[in-house]
Amino acid sequence: MIRVLVVDDNPIVRDALRSHLDASGTVLVVGEAGDGRAALAAARRLRPHVTLLDYRMPVADGLSIVAELARITAVLALTSEDAGTVVSEMLRGGARGYLVHGEFDPAELVRAVTVVASGRSWLSPAAATVAAEALRRAQEAAEAGARADQRHREIRRRYGLTPREREVLDLVAEGLANVVIAERLRLTEKTVKNHLHAVFTKLGVRNRTEAVLRWTGRQ
Repeated sequence: MIRVLVVDDNPIVRDALRSHLDASGTVLVVGEAGDGRAALAAARRLRPHVTLLDYRMPVADGLSIVAELARITAVLALTSEDAGTVVSEMLRGGARGYLVHGEFDPAELVRAVTVVASGRSWLSPAAATVAAEALRRAQEAAEAGARADQRHREIRRRYGLTPREREVLDLVAEGLANVVIAERLRLTEKTVKNHLHAVFTKLGVRNRTEAVLRWTGRQ
């Protein structure tokens, strides 16, 4: 039997879930909780295989406890929230599955619990779409970052700046004034100005703004 803890602040929802799961013959609801704090206490005491976790609850909501709860039990988020940010945050927090009320029947609920208990993932169509989109954005960001890093390395090689000149220019790119750069690098302000003069010459620019644009590959 798969031992399940049901966490939802609505007792009517908890009763309906218990009825569906207990009727399956393969799942046993061993406890209930109506808020996040009670859920953690129940999980530590009962050690369920799977916890059905709502998102919006009093005292402590699902997002605030999902990471800690996931260290005790497999978490299947079961909520009416289908917003992309909510889905992504719950999955990043450690939820192994995500179901949205109104998008599943009792048979699918039991299948989802069974799959999650086995160590696999189960996502509703809405959650799967969000997860796929998040993965696509992360991949695009990684590829853009890699291209930017490569471009930046090429720029660094092209202009032949010394390590100290690169340090100074990186701090200029952060928006720091000469006096602050001098303090950060333990140099005199005059030395910083000398480094910048050499940087401007090597980069073929006239001022700090042009230097930063050239250095970051935006010019």
